[in-house]
Amino acid sequence: MFKIRKLRCEYLENPIGIGEQKPRFSWVMDSDEKNIFQTSYRIQVSKDNDSFLNPLWDSEVVESDNSVHVEYKGPQLGSRIRYYYRVRISNNKNNESPWSKTNFFETGILDTKEWQAAFISCDATESPEFSSLSPLLRKEFNINEEFVSARVYVTSLGLYELWLNGQRVGEDLLTPGWTNYNKRLQYQTYNVTAILKKGANAVGAMLGNGWYKGHLAGWMEDTKERYGKRTALFLQLHITYSDGSEQVILSDKSWKTIAGPILMSELYLGESYDARLESPGWNNPGFNDTVWVPVYELEVDRGILVAQDGVPVRKIEFISPQKMLKTARGETIIDMGQNMVGWVRFTVRGAKGSHVVLKHAEVLDKDGNFYTENLRFAKQTIEYILKGKGEECFEPHFTYQGFRYVKLEEYPGEPRLEDFTGIVIHSVMKKTGNFECSNDLINQLQRNILWSQKGNFVDIPTDCPQRDERLGWTGDAQIFARTACFNMDTAPFFKKWLRDLKSEQLENGGVPFVIPSINLVMPLIMEDKDICHSSSGWGDAAVICPWTFYLCYGDLRILEDQYDSMKAWVEYIYCQAENGLFWNTGFHFGDWLALDAKEGSFFGATPNDLVATAFYSYSTSILAKTAELLQKNEDAKHYRELHEKIVKTFQREFFTPSGRLAAPTQTAHILVLMFNLVKGKDRKRTIDTLVKYLEENKWHLNTGFLGTPYLCYVLSSNGRTDVAYKLLLQTDYPSWLYQVSKGATTIWEHWDGIKEDGSFWSAEVNSFNHYAYGSIGDWLYRVVAGIDTDETKAGYKHIILKPQPCQKLEWTTAEFESMYGLIKIKWYHENGMMRMDVTVPHNTTASVMLPYAKMDGLMENEETVKNQPLYSKAMEKDAGVEVELGSGTYSFSYPLDIDILPDVPTSITDRSPQES
Repeated sequence: MFKIRKLRCEYLENPIGIGEQKPRFSWVMDSDEKNIFQTSYRIQVSKDNDSFLNPLWDSEVVESDNSVHVEYKGPQLGSRIRYYYRVRISNNKNNESPWSKTNFFETGILDTKEWQAAFISCDATESPEFSSLSPLLRKEFNINEEFVSARVYVTSLGLYELWLNGQRVGEDLLTPGWTNYNKRLQYQTYNVTAILKKGANAVGAMLGNGWYKGHLAGWMEDTKERYGKRTALFLQLHITYSDGSEQVILSDKSWKTIAGPILMSELYLGESYDARLESPGWNNPGFNDTVWVPVYELEVDRGILVAQDGVPVRKIEFISPQKMLKTARGETIIDMGQNMVGWVRFTVRGAKGSHVVLKHAEVLDKDGNFYTENLRFAKQTIEYILKGKGEECFEPHFTYQGFRYVKLEEYPGEPRLEDFTGIVIHSVMKKTGNFECSNDLINQLQRNILWSQKGNFVDIPTDCPQRDERLGWTGDAQIFARTACFNMDTAPFFKKWLRDLKSEQLENGGVPFVIPSINLVMPLIMEDKDICHSSSGWGDAAVICPWTFYLCYGDLRILEDQYDSMKAWVEYIYCQAENGLFWNTGFHFGDWLALDAKEGSFFGATPNDLVATAFYSYSTSILAKTAELLQKNEDAKHYRELHEKIVKTFQREFFTPSGRLAAPTQTAHILVLMFNLVKGKDRKRTIDTLVKYLEENKWHLNTGFLGTPYLCYVLSSNGRTDVAYKLLLQTDYPSWLYQVSKGATTIWEHWDGIKEDGSFWSAEVNSFNHYAYGSIGDWLYRVVAGIDTDETKAGYKHIILKPQPCQKLEWTTAEFESMYGLIKIKWYHENGMMRMDVTVPHNTTASVMLPYAKMDGLMENEETVKNQPLYSKAMEKDAGVEVELGSGTYSFSYPLDIDILPDVPTSITDRSPQES
């Protein structure tokens, strides 16, 4: 059996409305044999689904093992056309696969000149009557003949929901998403062939303020109308007849509008809905709209329109509440059992005009009462006014909440638990990773990391989903990116966000703190309103994120697309730095929220110029490697040389002549080791000093946003895996598992968001769903489980399987769905034996380290491996036996003295087995 599965175009199966002129194809190989790799491929693209006799493009047989991101190289693609494609491959066993199943991709509107529609608004220029309301818009039209297909291309200023003939179009939420609407406005494409009918039809839309017009950053003076004052709809519906002719329905002056039943809908505040104001049938043909008024056309540059390049937000999961509580204050509270993001759908019965008022919170206080102070300006309130006609079911439209607990502030009758359902929303991303081990607290930690990712990946990577912020903080995104790529398929999600970053980058190369940018002002921590951009570790997202996604997905195009942005960032720093080498200017968050901060401060104790110059060095090294990959040889040479100079400058500024790092903080030592700013004997001294600081802190960290992500990785990469496990397994404050012991179901913003006595950290900045410290997930996958990629063959073309077990964990299992297929590993030790099972996907190879193994006694599927030809490349090393493998599933076992595994240290004199 040798065949192709999981055929995709631009990461998606059968996408419609794509804007890529040269889309790329990827596939996964299936075979029941081991050591299989591709030797050739052939791709055919056709406009005809039934026959490929006359394809638009035929690659012919290409001798290549490339099965991901294979670029279309045929004639220029046209707008609004469906193209079909199929693939056939050969392998190293001289087998040829059958043709794959036929998939398709469909282009959107690729030329701005093809847009005919107008942006239509209910707001008059001189009198914006509907500033808080969500208006309804509608139009009727006739289809006089039988038709073969229909596509609608639609977007809005603000948010929209679209209906045809009373049926909701698509499943997407919060469309068109959040971009810098003055530069990039995504449109969505929907296949509506099955909804339309011959004869009378009606199209209807509802608009909401959303990010375009609604509140953003509630602490700022001007929180509303960041992008504009008038919401508007833009729609182009193409109906195709069998003879190839078309009928086009446009958003224009022929539409009508009226205020709808949504009285207020805001991302932070919630939604107020008066069901008595509903107009049944308003989105169906034949509705009496004589009281509706004409719309207004707006002048908007259509050049900002781009095909959706991210993934939509949708309803993903449905949660049944766990219990109903009565608090000491007499509040009726529903406990969902999980800190989630989305909303509550409820069913209610009551008299006309009676109210349902729901409020949402993440936690209860130490007395068990409803707690909302940490929401700040955000109200997270849903109000529903009943129409009084039997059972009524409601869920909001243009808002979402971050919460575990729901307070029933008003509710007619006796509430029943079964009348409430939690609707979990996030961007559509397939779960690609799974990690489990013998420690239930760590397993809960991993679940918390995943839930924080889901809750904060709502069109953009937000910092938190509940308070009046929910912004795309660049620093948070870059430190969590590698973990995110393990947990879920984030490639299309981040592709869109990085294009937003590039579009928002300042002319001098600086990078705003948040993307999309809203000219952020933070009076609590900044006096100068003009420097709200380009902090080290935050602006470096312009370089680190594209590189991370290249490593995880092997996607060279993301580096090509972002290269100018990456280079501009490094050049910005060069212009800011002293002699172009020592970055000691500007505002920096530094090691944000580190526990070594001064009392009352958000800023950690590690010097800003050390942090800034360290990240400058790191980004420059990445840029040099990127330039080399893209064959920009002069740039590669220039940035390699610049990197060497920055390193020398750093060492001169921050190391004493005897080799001691001058900054006495954990984070300073972590960054120096992580970014290879120290070598030789000074490196050993630096790691020893870091361990000393940890012991002096009773084996606890005091790191913040920039030190924490690298802490365990630095330790395990420098022979102190024992200390890394010691930190991971701590359950008292401060530690990752302290949060778990306090009942957390997501990652907290602060190590002590809830203190040991049950009180809270300051309500000013205290989210209980904030993924930054969830970056430990990367270490769980790459070190505890041992799944990594070879940087020289990125995207897991060559896989590194190198777990570092310890005595305190009896077993660990992990899997990751790479672009090539499923990678799996399980290790466990019992009764004096170590066992390791691995799965290597086809068309890849793997270097597998069997920790502490010896060739004598090593078994594979119960057979000795010492003299088997397959293991001729096996090498016995200090850390164990390294085996080079092709694709397949393998099971190894060998004798193991449990005492040789790292155990957590009790004093600084303890040393790991690697050092002893």
